Amino acid sequence: MKYMLLINAGAIAEDGGAAECTVEDWMVYDKEVREAGIWVSGESLADLVTATTVRVGQDGRRAVTDGPFAETREVLGGFYVIDVPDLDVALDWAARCPGARGSGSVVVRPIADFGA
Repeated sequence: MKYMLLINAGAIAEDGGAAECTVEDWMVYDKEVREAGIWVSGESLADLVTATTVRVGQDGRRAVTDGPFAETREVLGGFYVIDVPDLDVALDWAARCPGARGSGSVVVRPIADFGA
């Protein structure tokens, strides 16, 4: 079953990365996921200041604003999609993710399979 691991940083370093882990931590984790054969896809997102939000009103007109302006202290930093047997295994991989450390978190969501 495929699961998305949404990586949220609770604290951002001056370089725009997660403050509580290093680039090397991410490289090790990425290698482990790939070598385990569960990696489907994944990306690190660009700096939050590059975000743009689009909302469409009931009248059909769109409003475009800079930034996500979400009511949260966490910043979505990236994601992995993994293919593992069940939720317990997905949770184990989420707990190993550097983004789950300290003030960060990893949200685990199953991928909907509409073809099944």
